[in-house]
Amino acid sequence: MRPLLLVAVGGFAGAVARHAVAVALPAGFPWGTLAVNVAGSFALGVVLYEVRLTGRLTPELRLLVGTGFLSSFTTYSTFAVETAALSPTFAVANVGANYALGFAAVLAGRAVVRTAVSGEVSR
Repeated sequence: MRPLLLVAVGGFAGAVARHAVAVALPAGFPWGTLAVNVAGSFALGVVLYEVRLTGRLTPELRLLVGTGFLSSFTTYSTFAVETAALSPTFAVANVGANYALGFAAVLAGRAVVRTAVSGEVSR
């Protein structure tokens, strides 16, 4: 029951945060969805590489943040629907931006963790 509660609490917080970002950014282009997908990719990159390289995050925190918060904060379905509603030129730009920036954000998250880990090793 506890894992389910952790995912639910994280999911609620992620959905609320995603809505707040979408409302805060200008309309016309899906800036909010792009922002949450890139930020979420970065955060998930940090979480996953932290687990792989140091293992300090507890399984409970990974459920709360990774499975709960970040899965509700980022959104593929909204990305797909918003992209389908755009003109072909903007749709291509949106797909390219989400994928390119999302991959770059994961790599940046990994780099942050690697830098932090290497800094700890050299101390």
